[in-house]
Amino acid sequence: MPAVDYVNTFDTIITVDTYNDSFTIGNANHLINDSTRMSKSGIHYVGKITNDPLFGQTEAQLFLELKPPSYKYFFENHSDSLFIDSVVLVLDYKETFGDTNAVQTVNVYELANTPSNLMDADSNYLVRVPAFFKTGGTLLGSKIFAPNILNDSIKAFKDTTRNQLRIKLDPAFGTRLLQYDSSATGAYANDSAFKSKFKGFAILSEGGGNAIMGFALASTNTKLALYYRYKNVPRQDTTVKYFPFNPITCGNANYIKRNYSGSPAGFSFAGGTTIQDDLVFLQNTPGTFARVKIPGLAGVPNRVVHRAELIIEQVYDPSDEIFFKPEYLLLDVLDTALKNYRYMPYDFTIDQTNTPNLISFGCVGRITDDGLGHRVTTWKFNISRYIQNYFTGNEPLHEMRLFSPYVVYDIYKPNQNVVGYYFGMGLNSAVARGRVRVAGGSYSDPNKRMRLRIVYSKI
Repeated sequence: MPAVDYVNTFDTIITVDTYNDSFTIGNANHLINDSTRMSKSGIHYVGKITNDPLFGQTEAQLFLELKPPSYKYFFENHSDSLFIDSVVLVLDYKETFGDTNAVQTVNVYELANTPSNLMDADSNYLVRVPAFFKTGGTLLGSKIFAPNILNDSIKAFKDTTRNQLRIKLDPAFGTRLLQYDSSATGAYANDSAFKSKFKGFAILSEGGGNAIMGFALASTNTKLALYYRYKNVPRQDTTVKYFPFNPITCGNANYIKRNYSGSPAGFSFAGGTTIQDDLVFLQNTPGTFARVKIPGLAGVPNRVVHRAELIIEQVYDPSDEIFFKPEYLLLDVLDTALKNYRYMPYDFTIDQTNTPNLISFGCVGRITDDGLGHRVTTWKFNISRYIQNYFTGNEPLHEMRLFSPYVVYDIYKPNQNVVGYYFGMGLNSAVARGRVRVAGGSYSDPNKRMRLRIVYSKI
């Protein structure tokens, strides 16, 4: 500002306090419970991360049904005229989070044919809760591979494509499917009859590996392929039939298990809210979060806020090369009057099309250099209007939460003059993958600490 205007602008840094924590399920404190459910359209993961040096271990288990495309369902001839060649489970591959060169073993089980193993196609199951579909059934097939092969071209009978995980199953299982019939009591009479004979698949990684692999279920590339021959006098013809994943009739569940034991993230949880953390560990759903407090704002007199931003800087680790950061972070506040979390007052906004201002608010980071030749990400959350309204007494000083959810369901109450309502949105495009370590409020390098920067003028 020109000096003649007698307006002086100041720039100050205010320290913050940071405390790591993790989400859970069934906790008496509902604020840290994770109720994320897996939809049909979401990317589902299979695999094991056995050694993330920052966040420990992850195991991803997939459960699904694949069914005939319609009922009553028929093959060409009577069952005694059908001869199985092979039966293959095919999953539409999308991505890998982790080490694509680490070999792991993926096993396919038939779910035990018990009443408790009845998947409900109308239900979206919790990601964090152990799947109640006990494997207990027969091992149908297994494959040992490194994820880097999954984008190779595939040539199969009437199916030339790429980006597939193909696991050959026991031919006896294929023969069994060929021998089912569509009579009144047969497996192919209707959906209930088929479910009474076959409960679905459990797909588990049970050996080695350091990655989880993502697959799309609601895709024509996900299916059970039956390759067989049938009598077509005077010869035998070869053909293939597919049992697809129908989002309307097929059930699915994806269980993601985290184990932080012995990891830096796990150690950081021990201090609770009494010991500040110099490093903050943020992991996508089902994952972790950080409490952010700014006690230094208390008692500051009213100011004209030109810019207020919470600055967050990634602390590089070599493992970041294979365990990449989340697409988005989110900063919200704990409103003690509402007893719930609330989107950032004044600064997080939703337009008339229900589109939030994720970019201008600061959810997307900017790639920078950490001064040591490493590419890192810096986030700057614009909380100018909230800080201004705190100074003017329109809004209390809230504890904040920094996290990286797959979906979030907060109260949207942009200011104290509106009642507010719950607003849900998808933030990151998938569960399970994405994590980052950032500098906390007490980090050793004061120039990289999480901090609040305010540009202001005195009144």
